[in-house]
Amino acid sequence: MAMRGSRSEKVKRIFQQFDGNHDGGLNREEMAALVVAVNPRVKFSDEQINAILDEVFRTYSEFIDGEKGLTYDGLLRTYDDGAGDVDRDFDSLGLELMKPEDNAGTSIAADVASSTSIVDERVMEPHKKQRTAAWAASPNHGIVFDDTWKLVDDLEILIKRLKSKQSKDGKVKNDNSDVYSEGWSRELGPSTELSDKRVAWEETGHHYGVFVKELGVLRSRADGSRSREEAFDGHMAIGRVLYDQHLFKEALVSFKRACELQPADVRPHFRAGNCLYVLARHSESKEEFLLALEAAEAGGSQWAYLLPQIHVNLGIALEGEGMVISSCEHYREAAILCPTHFRALKLLGSALFGVGEYKAAVKALEEAIYMKSDYADAHCDLASALHSMGDDDNAIKEFQRAIDLKPGHVDALYNLGGLYMDMGRYQRASEMYTRVLSVWPNHWRALLNKAVALLGAGETEEAKKALKEALKMTNRVELHDAVAHLKQLQKKKLSGNGNGNGEEAFIIVEPSKFKTVGEKTTLRADLSTALDIRSFQRITRLNRCDVDQIKKEINETDVPMSYSGGVPEKSIRKASLEEILRRLLKFLNPETFIGAVKAINQKVLSVLDESESGRLDLGMFFAVLAPVCGGSPDKRKRVAYEALLLRPVNEGSNQIRKTDAQRYIKLLRAIYIPSHGASEMLEIHGEMDTSLVSLAEFTAMFDDPDWGFGIMSTLLKLEFGDRNRHGSHVCATCRYPVIGSRFKELKSHFSLCSQCYSEGKVPPTSKLEEYRFKEYASEAEAVKDKCMWFGK
Repeated sequence: MAMRGSRSEKVKRIFQQFDGNHDGGLNREEMAALVVAVNPRVKFSDEQINAILDEVFRTYSEFIDGEKGLTYDGLLRTYDDGAGDVDRDFDSLGLELMKPEDNAGTSIAADVASSTSIVDERVMEPHKKQRTAAWAASPNHGIVFDDTWKLVDDLEILIKRLKSKQSKDGKVKNDNSDVYSEGWSRELGPSTELSDKRVAWEETGHHYGVFVKELGVLRSRADGSRSREEAFDGHMAIGRVLYDQHLFKEALVSFKRACELQPADVRPHFRAGNCLYVLARHSESKEEFLLALEAAEAGGSQWAYLLPQIHVNLGIALEGEGMVISSCEHYREAAILCPTHFRALKLLGSALFGVGEYKAAVKALEEAIYMKSDYADAHCDLASALHSMGDDDNAIKEFQRAIDLKPGHVDALYNLGGLYMDMGRYQRASEMYTRVLSVWPNHWRALLNKAVALLGAGETEEAKKALKEALKMTNRVELHDAVAHLKQLQKKKLSGNGNGNGEEAFIIVEPSKFKTVGEKTTLRADLSTALDIRSFQRITRLNRCDVDQIKKEINETDVPMSYSGGVPEKSIRKASLEEILRRLLKFLNPETFIGAVKAINQKVLSVLDESESGRLDLGMFFAVLAPVCGGSPDKRKRVAYEALLLRPVNEGSNQIRKTDAQRYIKLLRAIYIPSHGASEMLEIHGEMDTSLVSLAEFTAMFDDPDWGFGIMSTLLKLEFGDRNRHGSHVCATCRYPVIGSRFKELKSHFSLCSQCYSEGKVPPTSKLEEYRFKEYASEAEAVKDKCMWFGK
């Protein structure tokens, strides 16, 4: 069992190492030596060192002892506040803890013999700092009144009693709370740092009920203190002890009571926010952190040391709600306030990666790794960002570095498997997924991907076994389709057609050789574009958002006028835009919403924010989203038109300027039909046509098949029919069941799915000079067509 005082002992050894004159303080010269020594990879200039020392001595002025400098308590506070990593610094300095016989005077006191006894006040004082977590000795975070120590003592006895009784019943799981007693994970994210060490208390049994009743007596004692300040001190201490023992619900009650006693104090709001986050109440957690931030900013320099951590935890709470762009702002602010806060930089990099801003993500993650080279999570996320940018060689190195640092790093193993899959190294990919499953046996996605990797490696039987195992874990429809796919490949292999593993099962034909039969058959190029837009709809779920919701936002969103560049416009920050998107897509869970924001950021915002100012024209944004939302085509066009009326140049009029309509159409094409739209955008600069366009004229421009957004008719066809199945028909190239439209070649009589048709893939056994396809939206159409043919 780890000693509760080990962390403070490490700080003491660091302090002693640099207190060269043994005067009990670290002067500027000694502090400078410490900063340089614990950051060996950083080359500080004299100006940087002085700036860091100025900040430390200003922020922790209450711990400065005249010319002696920063006291031990002050150094301990800096680590408590997250300015450094105690374990990393201790290890990098090559220090060792004193042996017990060398430090007998400060050894940890023996456990209380009787769980019912109360520690005598006379013997309490010598043992306070020895047996209580480091926070209790810290002036701004710790215990102020002597009677509070009595509450803490009695509470620890109650907790030991509860633990003992639940352990006998076998109800306490993963009990390593002593290891975790130094405090909460400063990253507070959904990482294994918290979940692996969490104690699972049984909260419904008799023993727990008795504990809560006795805890209520302690809270009443705190409320009955001689002053409001002492009552606050009592509830904060009770909350901290409960939090350290992972009794989060009860800790929250204490912190909330402390908030009532001193609403302007930062600490109870901050601690309540931590509890709420751990309890997965992310929205409430965010509100508490906002209150903490407001109190800290109003309190001046008193709370300056805590501001970076408030921003970090607020960012994490926002991520819990899916608000990743908003979280980036707080991570940036934390990094500005505390340049050595490597976790803030790592979280910033991870969030930027999450919204598809890969270059910025790489920069932030590299800075975090520069400060903390053994940061496995940062190496993993850096690898993912590098892979997304196409730098696979360096991505593999970073993934491997993360795995070397933490062999059971599930994300690194899983993502490295995906990278190997993309490179066609199927055997290596299968090995990575096998390692994931050794750590996380019920990871059905890893099992599914392992099956695909085995299929790519030609091991069809093993792939089939893996898929069957995955089916036992989940009943998702994509697994059933994958099983059907394998069966088709097996049939193909038995009949001697192809090699059975899906490789070289098709040839790609140039577009001019694809001919259509009938007016309803979609052109190959149009289908390719529409499928891309449809994929965007699926990722963002915008088609589930009725376009009337955009109209509501147009009417209710009040955006102040800005004059950037001298042109009046209603622009909005990306973070505020994310809040609007959250209202539009309120039916999405946080994880899915993050994926939607990433897709919108990459496809839409990157085009609208050409200057990378971080601000966007709100009217144009609404207009660009309207065509891919739910609702009739006429309603979508009308809402797009009304969104353009929101722009300042059109405000107060019932018609829009022709230049706005032209720019909108070209932006629409640049976003959704990039192969055509990019060059067209160059043509609109410099046009100053001030004539007005009515809704009818705008609709005609919109529907123009060559210069408008005529692709919308094909998109609507996909929206209404891309889930249709066609009985036993499978695609002749990919061998998957045909879902959506079926494209039948009339001479060779093979069928293609929409995706293979759009990509020009045909089976190698059917080489023709010209291919004539007819599209069937449903099998009923095919049967009707067949009957008509026999009737002739």
